[in-house]
Amino acid sequence: MFDINSIFREAGAWVINDGLRIVMIIVGAAIAIKIARFLVENVMQRLERCQEGKIKTEKLKPLLYNIARVVVVLLALVFLLDILGVDWAALMRTPVGVWLVGSGLKILLVVAVTTLLMKVVALVLEQVFTRLGRNQDEEMIKRSETLKAVVRNFLNVVLIAVALMMILESLGLDIGPILASAGVLGLAVGFGAQQLVRDVINGFFILMDDQIRVGDVVSIAGQGGLVESVNLRLTKLRDLAGNVHYVRNGEITVVTNMTKDYSRYVFDVGIAYRENVDEVIAVLKQIDEEMRRDEVFGKDILEPLEILGLDRFDDSAVVVKVRTKTKPIRQWAVGREFNRRMKQRFDDLGIEIPFPHMTLYMGQDKDGSAPAMNVRQVQGEAGTTSPSA
Repeated sequence: MFDINSIFREAGAWVINDGLRIVMIIVGAAIAIKIARFLVENVMQRLERCQEGKIKTEKLKPLLYNIARVVVVLLALVFLLDILGVDWAALMRTPVGVWLVGSGLKILLVVAVTTLLMKVVALVLEQVFTRLGRNQDEEMIKRSETLKAVVRNFLNVVLIAVALMMILESLGLDIGPILASAGVLGLAVGFGAQQLVRDVINGFFILMDDQIRVGDVVSIAGQGGLVESVNLRLTKLRDLAGNVHYVRNGEITVVTNMTKDYSRYVFDVGIAYRENVDEVIAVLKQIDEEMRRDEVFGKDILEPLEILGLDRFDDSAVVVKVRTKTKPIRQWAVGREFNRRMKQRFDDLGIEIPFPHMTLYMGQDKDGSAPAMNVRQVQGEAGTTSPSA
């Protein structure tokens, strides 16, 4: 028979002693986590305030908060296991305990420090490239963004490689033979993966020569579009239809950059043969002056309209070629608006924009007379014709 009274007495004694301590540890851990979050927020805000907003800590705050939370939880777990009667001394003498205290703790520290360093690298690069791009034009800002991504990825790879070597060493593996094998394997991969090596080398020189930047509109390897990202191996383009093209840098032999430093839009203005070319040129200059005074488009146009002159004689039109100079990537917006205004102005002034047509010329004799045109008109049933002059 169970003694109910003794059971309740023991349960009450446990709740008053160990149970209360467990509750206090849990509540204390929750409070400590809140305090740690408050301290991290306060320190980061003070840092940003001291630097007048030059340092952005949005990526560093979550990492520091998570580290503090893990430390608090681990300490609380140690106290809870101690209350529950776990013999830590005996546990640490076991093979698992020895490994956890030695290699396990070292691996944990390596992972934590590597993660922290990657965040710090991202923060430092953000600060450095922000200062480099300050008071610079859009072209330098785009170049800074491209180089920042490449440098960040390279440093992350180096940090991960070093951390991996340290973890392997903590696991008791001799990294000397591993490094030697990696060298031989790298040589074999170099011969077998020549395309990859070619991509990396070509990508390096593309970035060094500043041929492509993020935000440029380029045509490479038969594809064209806006450059969304560029690294040592790949260049990613998105075309006007939203399609994404991944182009290996080794396939790039010719780069056509349509937004390098400035852009141009070329107009081939076709008018009827009977129109006065000088009058048309004057109208085009007037439209350009109006657009340069426009609040929306004026800031995008860098120079007055350049008149290249009467370019060619087509079958049904004479073509006047002109071009305008704009800020990078703004040539299409300016060109479309110019075309819209030109069509309206030509309609208002009665300037004919011809459509393809054909003029029949029957010839002329030396005395100035022309022969009559022999026309046959088909009437009635098929095959029945009647001549007419």
